[in-house]
Amino acid sequence: MIFLKLQINKLVVLLLLSLYVPLGFSAENNAVTDLSIEDLIKVPIRADTVKEKIKRKLLNVKVSSVAKTSQTLSNAAAAVFVIDHEAIKRSGVTSVPEALRMAPGIDVAHINNSKWAVTARGFNGRFANKLLVLIDGRSVYTPDFSGVYWDAQDVMLEDVDRIEVIRGPGATLWGANAMNGVINIITKHSEDTQGGLLAVGGGSQEMGFGALRYGTKLGTETFARAYAKGFLRDQFTPEKPANGTADWTQFQGGFRVDSTLSTQDSLTIQGNAYKGSPKQTLETFASTTPLSDNVETSGWNLSSRFNHTLSSTADYSLQFYYDHYQRQEYTINNKRDTLDLDFQHTFTWGEQQSIIWGLGYRYTEDSFKDQPLVVLRPNARNSQLYNAFVQDEVSFWDDKLLLTLGSKLEHNDYTGFEVQPSASLMWTPVIGHKVWASISRAVRTPSRAEHNAQFLAYVVPPYSQYNPLPVPINVSVLGSPTYKAEQQLSYQLGYRLAFNNNTSWDFTAFYNDYNTLRSSSSGVASYSNGVIERPIIFNNISTGNTYGFEMSSVWQMLDWWRWDLSYGLLKTELNHVDGYLAAVSPEHIASLRAAINPMEKISLGACRT
Repeated sequence: MIFLKLQINKLVVLLLLSLYVPLGFSAENNAVTDLSIEDLIKVPIRADTVKEKIKRKLLNVKVSSVAKTSQTLSNAAAAVFVIDHEAIKRSGVTSVPEALRMAPGIDVAHINNSKWAVTARGFNGRFANKLLVLIDGRSVYTPDFSGVYWDAQDVMLEDVDRIEVIRGPGATLWGANAMNGVINIITKHSEDTQGGLLAVGGGSQEMGFGALRYGTKLGTETFARAYAKGFLRDQFTPEKPANGTADWTQFQGGFRVDSTLSTQDSLTIQGNAYKGSPKQTLETFASTTPLSDNVETSGWNLSSRFNHTLSSTADYSLQFYYDHYQRQEYTINNKRDTLDLDFQHTFTWGEQQSIIWGLGYRYTEDSFKDQPLVVLRPNARNSQLYNAFVQDEVSFWDDKLLLTLGSKLEHNDYTGFEVQPSASLMWTPVIGHKVWASISRAVRTPSRAEHNAQFLAYVVPPYSQYNPLPVPINVSVLGSPTYKAEQQLSYQLGYRLAFNNNTSWDFTAFYNDYNTLRSSSSGVASYSNGVIERPIIFNNISTGNTYGFEMSSVWQMLDWWRWDLSYGLLKTELNHVDGYLAAVSPEHIASLRAAINPMEKISLGACRT
């Protein structure tokens, strides 16, 4: 695959040509090598500053998704991993799901050219539903099926500052559906993307892709950028060679404006719009040959964030976003509009306590059209979500012991009130060592489909092996208005260790206890119009648990040579789960990556997962 990048900045034109091969060679990358546990710092290190960078303290990186406020990773009582811009650029990935493979404990499966299955700590599948995904704080988790349409999340990777990946519950701060993890994709400040950038490439299956972005200064303290991108992709299946025509085309554009209004106030406004046409092949009972389906997706969103600094230890923020999308394919034809408001206030109380609290409101409405296999009744519905949360961090013994207590209270139109508390404790026995433990309760609220859908799963022909009767049997999966929220009680134990300035290790063990998981039971069969209707109805009688551990290690072997190793073990034990409803994940996930910078202008990378 050939990748061409053109950088324009104040009449200075820099033309860079990079060849991305399996080792990830890039002549454009100025980084020499990177530092930190779990690939967290990854700041470009040039030859003249290598020794100074090596001395940088491990784990000294800021994250914002764990506590909803900026903190160092070393003080985060959670299994958190950060994939930053340098790691994304070095890897040569062209989509967010591909980038997530760099995070330990994240299970990423490529189903076809446009569909992905992404999860943390089990239950993976096309409709994985226990992972909350955000882009700059805007939720892209859809109530349609309680998951993510990954083919609609085409972020311009050149503008991504970092991807914060939290394994384990984040419900106390982020709310329902953050059961097994939170992924927050954070883009760069407009001031950091000034000038122009052109990125183009192509290959046998990535037939062509390109992105154009330009950033400028609008005022003394106001910066802006606008971008447009698109791609043409063929099928990603080995048995089907490239056919010369695109099986998936998508185009997207957007803007971002960042303004410092005063010494205390800042404002960010950003928006995006996209339109895509992925093609897919479906196997249905209605046809002996696979069905070719042309999917149509489109949407737009607008968001703003206002931050006000009250003092050196207090601030508040107000976030608003509006999101609209439409989707048409063989199994679904719908549109959805979502309005979300979020307020949070952070302050210190005395010398030992840091408190954050907030309020939120979300309104969403949808409209579904009947499809050959799927109908929803009612076909239009709106719902509201109210929430409030508070979290208090208390320090003892000169910050050697940190106790964090918090809870979120939500009210939704499906299951009413849900309470999601958490408690964590972090201990620093000596410098370079961190031990933490946490216990959390999280829920996953029902999806629209689980409450209101009717899906014709298959038809059993007459006089067949499983149907001796002279009439066919229609087997349909039905949603249930009494479907409850899935519940989880999670226990975690973690240990972080920095051996010296160039070696670190992170370990997390977990045990998750699940109740009221999705399952199904047979309803009463009926006969009508020459067909026997046999319903299968969603219920919540399944229980189970998952347990295991995740570890990651960084070894800065030489100034210009670094190794990243990660491994995850997952055990799953479920009860009363139907085979076609049970999403699964691999028991073992391992990754080894090498970053080599033999010269200042040359970066080599290799990865094995």
